[in-house]
Amino acid sequence: MHLSTLDWSILATFFTLLLVAAIATNRYARSVSGFLAANRCAGRYLIAVSYGMAQLGVISLVWFWQQYYDVGFTSIWWGFMENPAMILIALSGWVVYRFRQTRALTMAQFFELRYSRRFRVFAGLVAFLSGIINYGIFPAVAARFFIALCGLPTEMSVGVWVLPTFAILMAVMLATALFFVFLGGQVAVIVTDFLQGTFGQVVFIGVMLFLLTTYSWSDIGETLLAAPEGKSMVNPFDLGQEEQFNAFYWVISVVVLFYGMLGWQGTSGYNAAAIDAHEAKMANILNGWRFRVLLLITLVLPICIRVVMNSPAHADAAAEVQAIIAAQPANGADPAVLASELRTPAAASVMLPSGLLGLFAAALLGAFISTNDTYLHSWGSIFIQDVVLPFRKRPLSAKAHLWLLRGSIFGVAIFAFCFSLWYTPNQYVAMFLALTGAIFVGGAGSAIIGGLYWRRATTAGAWAAMIAGMSLAGFGVVVKQMSAAAIHPDGVLTMTFGSEDDDREVVLLGDVASGAAEWEFPERGLRFRTDPPRSSAGDRGAELGITFLDESGTPLAVRSVASNAADGASHRLPDGASVELELREPRVGLLGVMSRGADYVRNEMSGQVLTFWSIAISIGLFVVVSLLTGREPFDLDRMLHRGIHSDSPAEGDVVTPPRWFERLGFGREMTRWDRIVTAVTIAWPIFFTLVFALGLAWYFLAPSLNLPRISDRMWLEAWGWWLWFALATAMLVTVWFTIGGFRDLVRMFRLMGQVQSDERDDGRVIGHLNADEIETGGSKDRTSPPTDPGGIS
Repeated sequence: MHLSTLDWSILATFFTLLLVAAIATNRYARSVSGFLAANRCAGRYLIAVSYGMAQLGVISLVWFWQQYYDVGFTSIWWGFMENPAMILIALSGWVVYRFRQTRALTMAQFFELRYSRRFRVFAGLVAFLSGIINYGIFPAVAARFFIALCGLPTEMSVGVWVLPTFAILMAVMLATALFFVFLGGQVAVIVTDFLQGTFGQVVFIGVMLFLLTTYSWSDIGETLLAAPEGKSMVNPFDLGQEEQFNAFYWVISVVVLFYGMLGWQGTSGYNAAAIDAHEAKMANILNGWRFRVLLLITLVLPICIRVVMNSPAHADAAAEVQAIIAAQPANGADPAVLASELRTPAAASVMLPSGLLGLFAAALLGAFISTNDTYLHSWGSIFIQDVVLPFRKRPLSAKAHLWLLRGSIFGVAIFAFCFSLWYTPNQYVAMFLALTGAIFVGGAGSAIIGGLYWRRATTAGAWAAMIAGMSLAGFGVVVKQMSAAAIHPDGVLTMTFGSEDDDREVVLLGDVASGAAEWEFPERGLRFRTDPPRSSAGDRGAELGITFLDESGTPLAVRSVASNAADGASHRLPDGASVELELREPRVGLLGVMSRGADYVRNEMSGQVLTFWSIAISIGLFVVVSLLTGREPFDLDRMLHRGIHSDSPAEGDVVTPPRWFERLGFGREMTRWDRIVTAVTIAWPIFFTLVFALGLAWYFLAPSLNLPRISDRMWLEAWGWWLWFALATAMLVTVWFTIGGFRDLVRMFRLMGQVQSDERDDGRVIGHLNADEIETGGSKDRTSPPTDPGGIS
């Protein structure tokens, strides 16, 4: 094993502290609103840190480590493209503010408020199915990660059985996350995620300081500069050969940032947990720091690993890393994709010293628990709240409701365990998550944004958008998981070498008109040439001529195999072994067209590109259908509790002209401290947006103005300065958020002790109103905590 006794002691101590914290939350989660939304008592810093950790997780870290190992600092540059969008989202409270005004506990509950009960059920079911498929690979990725990081054996003895460590580890980690959720619902999720987020950030800063002092910047620079042309690690304008994380990837990311705001429901418990809409907006503003500086570990660690894997000075360490990766069972996974998943934990176990490795493992364990308890809570809750609950004519008792929620959460965990056992990695984590997430987000974004901001949005438009987005993304998920041979439109030659199902090679033959082709399998000692498939006599279907060659290319034997032949054909290899040959003829007609389309999607379109097209088609259908079916505008003020429907209608009727800073998004509900915090927070993206614009202008105008090009070494020097500046900022932000978070944590427990929950606040909707609003006509927020003048403003 890679972990020492000290490392295991650190892991055990950290886990014990989390367990104690989770137990302490149990008494605050005995109402439905408490279990689902922590009685809406969470403050901005608490949400920012907890939500950030819930969105991070081992799965997201693997995603980013794969990305930054391939493209390095260039990904940071194109990420600057998101800055203007993030500024607008933060200042406007885009989607977040209005959703909190609705007081809905889940997004699908909002859909019933805005559209219809049937659409709520349908959207809830789509969100649930999309979510659990997306979540289904989380345990698998994490289990492989910890096996490589800790150096665990591939099998373990449990009584008289010998079981794969992969399955045992998944079961143990899922059971831990389940236990936390069962104890305290969203309260436990927020508290433990906050502790994990705070601890993790401190550990990540320590790891980064160790790496940047162990591996010199000159060594890092030389490694980054050695990247091949078209796949630069420092020059963002030299990415012509990068297929996954190129500039178009980031253009789509900007679109998704706006369109998908709150669309992804994996963290739905946080969407309704803020004290009020203003606190939710401020939490979203603060959350921007997570993208800017708090995720530096996702960059620093992979570029240092790249030094180890490519520098001759670290050849021994690289060989050790490769040995760890090679020792992990592939189980049919794409070797390159699997290696990219395992590279970081394997390298970390070699690069980090005892003690620091234990702290790193503990932080990653916290990352796993934080994401998994959050996602288990969200998907299990959505199924009950939005699929089961709307069919009930009578409300459930609080006790029965809570046990139903726990049962659903347990079912999600069972599904994730089984799906992870079945899943075979064949694409980068980022692409799988983008594509499966689009099953819901692709259509839901239109329904969310249109429902909150457009009075003429209709139920029919929402249905059209949801079905279109779901269908296109779902098609992509299925196609990406199919084997290349299953959807290849042209002929397929299968060569079976033994009795085992996986002891075979598949040759994807080109189009009939492409002529002869030569194939070689050195590990099999096999080389041959194929002629274009042709029609055979009788009912033998397509026929393929195969000429087997020796090492020099001299023909050894000629064989012919037909697609409709009863017994195929065979060939004896030089070593005496026999290979059986089977031919599947090219597909024609409608099946051929469909196969070519599926083949193009599988091999040429990334999950990110498919996400973009599902969004574009959904938006178009939503607008067109809403305009065609709209009658009377919807009363948004009643749903958002504004004007005469607000808690203080007298104040709501007073209209004063907005001042200049209010027009910029610094609303009148902000205190002076809120405005200072917001200004400091957006200063970072504003500055680097200007840098990005200047860099683009220089690149495109330099040739015509005879200006010098920015060399790769100049880019490298600039990135060095940026990295240390960002790291110093990360240290300050960590201290700031830790102090604010602990103050919010104390306040949340005080408010939860004071709040009087309404049993009717359980997610039901009656006549486009929340069930607990019926007596007051939708004007009173019954579960809002009492005024807390001593809290953080």
